[in-house]
Parts: sequence; C-alpha cells; structure tokens
Amino acid sequence: MTRPQANSQRQIDNDQVIVTRWDFPPEAETGWHRHDHDYVIVPIHDGKMLLETPEGNREVMLQAGVCYNRVAGTEHNVINIGENAFSFVEVELK
Repeated sequence: MTRPQANSQRQIDNDQVIVTRWDFPPEAETGWHRHDHDYVIVPIHDGKMLLETPEGNREVMLQAGVCYNRVAGTEHNVINIGENAFSFVEVELK
C-alpha cells in the first residue's frame, strides 16, 4: 500500500539539537527510519498513530502537550491512523 508522506520541516540544526516539526495528514507516514540520537516528541495536536517496529506494531494515542522520549537506535515507521491530521515536534539531542 502506498501512503502519502508526512511533511517535515527542520527548524534547528546546531551542535546541540536537531528540531523538526512533523505534520501528518490522515494516512500519512514517515517511512522506515532509524534515529541516530536520543529524542523527545512534543505533540502539538491529539492524534492516533501506528508504530511499525521490528518488534511488532502498536497503536499510540498522542495528547497535545504530553511529551515522551526514545533512545538512539529506535527504528520504526510512524503512520497516522486517525481521521484527523496531527503534528508534533521532534527534538533530537546530539
């Protein structure tokens, strides 16, 4: 199945952090990728996403303003499985 691509906008890239805003229309995905840095996700909107991972798939509910973090080496594809668009800011720690 071919899905639309989520939109990303890199806002900061310096010696300390990479900050990227991600916007996900319904059914949009990031595509499979691996994180080279520890990172924090800051949801801007509520949303429902599917995380496809090597260990299996799981559904996650985003809540605006409720942050979470993951470690370097995380591999996944993020898919918007909700009816509405959502966005988050990803802060990678160098």
